[in-house]
Amino acid sequence: MASEMPPAADAAPGATAGHDRAWFDALFRTHARAVVRYLARRAPASDVEDLAADVLATAWRRRADVPDGAELPWLYRTAGYVLANYRRKGRPIPVAEVPDEPDDVDPADLAIADDAVRRALAALSPRDRRILLLHAWEGLDGAALAEVLGVSRGGADAALSRARARLRDAWAGAAD
Repeated sequence: MASEMPPAADAAPGATAGHDRAWFDALFRTHARAVVRYLARRAPASDVEDLAADVLATAWRRRADVPDGAELPWLYRTAGYVLANYRRKGRPIPVAEVPDEPDDVDPADLAIADDAVRRALAALSPRDRRILLLHAWEGLDGAALAEVLGVSRGGADAALSRARARLRDAWAGAAD
């Protein structure tokens, strides 16, 4: 995936000071992999690059809206919207293509492969699942989680705490 923009876009109207082509190139170098990983855990492998390109194109178009210092949470939030639009189009997610054994031994991937964890997560609301996965997979908490969820820092902390409590309850219920 390459960073592609119109050649004369450096001084586009509406861009905030510093949100020029050099800013976008740095954003791309720093965060494109994280966006791809985020989407790879949520969409079919065949569509991940296109979805990531949509997220990054949105970042370029809406660069005036990207908060300095909170670029990655903004990209994750945008990726959530892009993914929701993708899912509304009704494309099937090919679960049969998920390998039995992960290529890389990543604890997050191993945990999701566990049926008990999957059942406990399935018992949660989509919002609770999203909060827990943003925290566990993407490493977000505090201000970054608040930015992605579009709530205050206290609201994000409370939402994470409640989601954890509901996961504990679901886990206990799955063990019965």
